[in-house]
Amino acid sequence: MIDIEAVIEAGDWAALLGGDDAAVEALAIQTLRHGLAADPALAPFLAASGGDARLTLTVLFTDDAAVRTLNRQWRGKDKPTNVLSFPGDWLELEEEDIAALAEGADVPPAHIGDIALALETIRAEATEQGKTPRDHLLHLLLHGTLHLLGYDHEEEAEADAMEALETRLLADLGVADPYLDRLEEHETPR
Repeated sequence: MIDIEAVIEAGDWAALLGGDDAAVEALAIQTLRHGLAADPALAPFLAASGGDARLTLTVLFTDDAAVRTLNRQWRGKDKPTNVLSFPGDWLELEEEDIAALAEGADVPPAHIGDIALALETIRAEATEQGKTPRDHLLHLLLHGTLHLLGYDHEEEAEADAMEALETRLLADLGVADPYLDRLEEHETPR
């Protein structure tokens, strides 16, 4: 089983999405589970229900000030950003460790990682890009999740693969391709 914890630390995320905190948390958990399904090794954990958590993941809904602090502390960039991902020990596990976790062996749970989201930046970007805040948030949740699974966009080939997967996962959720405008304008992605 995967225990996904959604924590609303700061900001009125419910107002951004037109619901309440419980709806924000449920949307995040559903979206994160969808993104985690991109890793076949996670299938047995996603299928399991009940019992002790074998894997954990945390998403923090906060504000620009908190994300700016994290960005400065961990990336050396003194500015807010839309999403930050902090991989846990999941990517370091050997196949036998993953099998032991999946079989329910008496081992501590592994941590997939943490995601932090900045309300003001996400709101501003959604407006600038002509997207709904919900669609932009879903994109960033999936983007952050894929980083936790080892995807990156530093190299062009990696970026192409990550963006293609994001686009497919978002389409499953009824969200338009977030990269389409760049391609139509013949800009270089990223």
